[in-house]
Amino acid sequence: MAAPQAKTWRGNDGDYRQISSGAGMSPVMDGVRIRRIWRNTAWFLLPLFVATVASAASTPPPVAEAAEIDYDITVRIDPVKRTIEGRSIITAKTSEELTLVLGRRFEVPRGRVDDSPLGPSAITGKMRAWRISGDKQIPRRIEVHWRGELSALDTSLDHPQTLGRNEPASGSAGTFLPDSSGWYPYIAEKLASYRVNIELPSGQRGLVAGRLVEESESDDEYRARFEFLAPTGGIDLMAGPYKVETNTMRGAGGKPIELRTYFHPQIADLAPDYLSSVKGYIELYEAWIGEYPFTEFSVVSSPTPTGFGMPTLTYLGIEVLRLPFIRATSLGHEVLHNWWGNGVYPDYALGNWSEGLTTFMADYAYKERESPGAAREMRRGWLRDFAALSPGQDAPLTTFTSRTHGASQIVGYNKAAMMFLMLRDLLGRETFDRALQAFWREQRFHIASWVDLRGAFQAVSKQELNSFFDQWLTRAGAPVVRIAEAGRTKLDSGHRVTVTLEQTAPEYRLRVPMAIRTEEGEEMHTLDLERGRQTFTLDVRTLPLEVTLDPDLRLFRRLMSDEAPPILRQIMVDRTAIAILLPESGEVRGTAETLAGKLQNRSLKLVPPTDSLPPAPALVIGLEEQVDAWLTRHQLPGRPEIVRGKGSAQAWTVSRSDGVTLAVVSARDAASLAALIRPLPHYGRQSYVIFDGAKAIGRGAWPTRVQAVKLN
Repeated sequence: MAAPQAKTWRGNDGDYRQISSGAGMSPVMDGVRIRRIWRNTAWFLLPLFVATVASAASTPPPVAEAAEIDYDITVRIDPVKRTIEGRSIITAKTSEELTLVLGRRFEVPRGRVDDSPLGPSAITGKMRAWRISGDKQIPRRIEVHWRGELSALDTSLDHPQTLGRNEPASGSAGTFLPDSSGWYPYIAEKLASYRVNIELPSGQRGLVAGRLVEESESDDEYRARFEFLAPTGGIDLMAGPYKVETNTMRGAGGKPIELRTYFHPQIADLAPDYLSSVKGYIELYEAWIGEYPFTEFSVVSSPTPTGFGMPTLTYLGIEVLRLPFIRATSLGHEVLHNWWGNGVYPDYALGNWSEGLTTFMADYAYKERESPGAAREMRRGWLRDFAALSPGQDAPLTTFTSRTHGASQIVGYNKAAMMFLMLRDLLGRETFDRALQAFWREQRFHIASWVDLRGAFQAVSKQELNSFFDQWLTRAGAPVVRIAEAGRTKLDSGHRVTVTLEQTAPEYRLRVPMAIRTEEGEEMHTLDLERGRQTFTLDVRTLPLEVTLDPDLRLFRRLMSDEAPPILRQIMVDRTAIAILLPESGEVRGTAETLAGKLQNRSLKLVPPTDSLPPAPALVIGLEEQVDAWLTRHQLPGRPEIVRGKGSAQAWTVSRSDGVTLAVVSARDAASLAALIRPLPHYGRQSYVIFDGAKAIGRGAWPTRVQAVKLN
């Protein structure tokens, strides 16, 4: 997920964002130092290469502009004692006033700005800051010596807790110093280049994003020097008792690219397959977009259940790396972020485009290459997720920066990815790809906005695209389109079909796919809908039997209630949803409350099970006998046949007669209910799930219904 951006000093914990994407239940990484994510996927192994892609232009990419700020850092870490000592020399090639920031936990025994002492700092929250006065004499030299104690590495945390933590932590099993923790002194609101010298005890290996310049090891210590000469937004440091495997590939134009795995000994045997997969992804995206912008890429294991992405590397939990499908899904997404996000930086003030584009060119592209059915199923999931949002929960794409909750992920990833799909359908694949290649050539190592993207597509396609981008980027929500009327008329030369479409306000300019089923097969048409109500006539040769609106689900829209089956995510993301806990007291009641909190991830709105059902989405949790009695008392449908009598616990959705979604969780006993706390939140895209303990043994979604009208 997105690119490095200059850090903003706000006197708090730094600008560290957390995001999430996908469906299923596998963790993935997705981001740079300003992004931490928990993405959930459960996809099959997919091909790693594109069968046919447009050739990348041979024009050399532009050289990155020199950064105004440069860091030269030497840092010594003792993972057992959890101590850190560092010296940083900052060169500032700007005369403006600057703000120097460092984590509050660290002390500064010595600091100077040119020939003057650094002076006292202001402390706010977890950070301390110094104001560096403007000076016409440049460059300025800022030297800071700092030291302190790191937090203990906590491997007991679950995935969300790990991803939400921004403390610098260390232990013999691993060290992670996130940029947002302020583990090194940095200049706020400035991109910077850097050189970092890492010193560790023997047996440990460490790295930061960038090029490994040199490394050495003696009986006492390990040293490595990294450099990142392009302007970037921050530095994360990782270390551990790694076994390092290396492979060299030749990139576009013959440039050598060093591929490495930094794996804990227990997963060292996975290294060859990961190196091979990374090579395949770099070859794929070099052919599709342009030259890989860096000289290396590393896959690094973490002792905690985490998933981060930075320029030139990705940092994944040991158990995540063991999952068989990660190499074929999430890994490619992170490699692609070295172009979109870490190679071209989003202008966050105008919206983060990189997540949607990366989702489209990685996650969705792999589904397209698997099969048309797999791609359609992903589009169905996107539309179903959006339909799960209650009115007012989404926001325009121009306001999306990173995932903060499920609703923002549905917009920033899924809606944006489907917007790129509609743009490709409009322009054609070849033009679409040439525009992306031009965008890459022009914007490499620059901050770029949606406006710059639009400009590239307009320049290459020679089409006016202002209205297309405006309606999809600046409006919240999505159009609701329905077939209002449809009929047929016999002609001398065949038949005429008349279709009237309606859309809700505000009106969009839409290319609506329409299928006409005839006696001889199916014909596809595209209707240009621009008004609230519009009638179209279509001539066909053979007898038309039925018309279907968007049967392939290629138009981003809000599905109507009879088109979108209820899924568990609706009670997860809807802030109006209530919780009804059937156990009255004791340990089972506490377990039910914990599970409800995990599912809804907010303060619970509890309603007593004896009350009448309010007109709001509801989550109902209880043991089997309690659930059956409650459903009967409220005259609701009993448990579906597909889950009845299966497993130790089940969860399923019901669409009430008033259209409101009900999600029911039923367990055989207290232990079976407790076993759901970890896995169940990762099945939001399902309409039902069956568990045997903590293992899902069955799942699925109720069928999506298409809008179809039979012709008489």
